[in-house]
Amino acid sequence: MSSAPDPSGPFSGLTRLDHVGIACRDLDASIAFYRTTYGFVVEHEEVNEEQGVREAMLRINGTDDGGATYLQLLEPTRPDSPVAKFLDRNGEGVHHIAFGTGDVAASAAGVGERGVRVLDKEPRHGTLGSSIVFLHPKDCGGVLTELVQAAERP
Repeated sequence: MSSAPDPSGPFSGLTRLDHVGIACRDLDASIAFYRTTYGFVVEHEEVNEEQGVREAMLRINGTDDGGATYLQLLEPTRPDSPVAKFLDRNGEGVHHIAFGTGDVAASAAGVGERGVRVLDKEPRHGTLGSSIVFLHPKDCGGVLTELVQAAERP
């Protein structure tokens, strides 16, 4: 019996839609819109210097695996950041989608075995202490895709 993944079946390493990342020019105004329009509240804010963004995570709901589903609002902190470049090309809007997984390295390897380019050689720091990798949008139907392993919670 082969342990190789079945390329015709679903990839079982992903557990949920973790978040949808939305690029914005004014984080505070975007937070106010989502609060006023949908009643979402900010669960977490941080500046990620490595990625050049100020971000807010607005929790939508919890999930069976202990994670949650969020909207991630991303405001660039410098003009050379990927989000700033995205805004220059596309304006405000959906930047990426992210799927949750219990093991980001194994999920990235599994997706990579199916011909999708993994942009990060090793998982890196993400929001709330998570580990993340990105997948090439040209291999994902034009959608920048992130895999997220939530940090262990005490």
